[in-house]
Amino acid sequence: MSISSFTSDERAFLEPNNDIISIAIVVIGFMVFAAILSKTFIAFDDNSNALESYEQAAMIAKDIAAYPPLQGSRPELISAEALDIIASPSAKEERYMFFQRFSENIDLFVEVSTDDNRYHWTIDDGTGSQNGRDIIAASVPVVIELGSNVRCVPGTITVKITQNLWN
Repeated sequence: MSISSFTSDERAFLEPNNDIISIAIVVIGFMVFAAILSKTFIAFDDNSNALESYEQAAMIAKDIAAYPPLQGSRPELISAEALDIIASPSAKEERYMFFQRFSENIDLFVEVSTDDNRYHWTIDDGTGSQNGRDIIAASVPVVIELGSNVRCVPGTITVKITQNLWN
C-alpha cells in the first residue's frame, strides 16, 4: 500500500467540520441547560425569601396584637384610644418605642382597621417610602375596643414589610 493511495482514499477520514458542529450543539445544549437551571434557582430563592418575609410579618402582627400599650380594658382587646395616640404624627416617642420592639433593618408599617372600614389607623416610622417596592403583608384578626368595653368591633392588624433596596 502506497502513501498516495492512503491519502486519496477518503472513506477513513473524519471531516473536521463534523466535529465542530457536534461540539457546538453540545455546548449550546449545555448553555441552555445552565440558563434553565439558574432561572429555576433564582425563582426558588425569591419564593423562599417571600415566604420567610411573610412568616416574619405574621409573627410581628401577632406580637403587635399582644403589645401591652395597645391593650384595652381586657388583654384580648385593642384600644382605639391607644391606636389614636400612637398613629398621630405628634407621637414620635410612642412610635419609636413601638418600632424598637423589632429589628432596625426591617422596613415595615402597620395598618389597623375595623372590618367595616369605618376606622383606620396607619402606624409607620416615617423613614421610607413604600412606592415602587415589593411589599409582603400578613394580617391577624383582632377585636378593637371603641371607647368602652361595651362597644367592641372586629378588626384586622396588617403588618406590611417592604423589601430592602438591595433585594
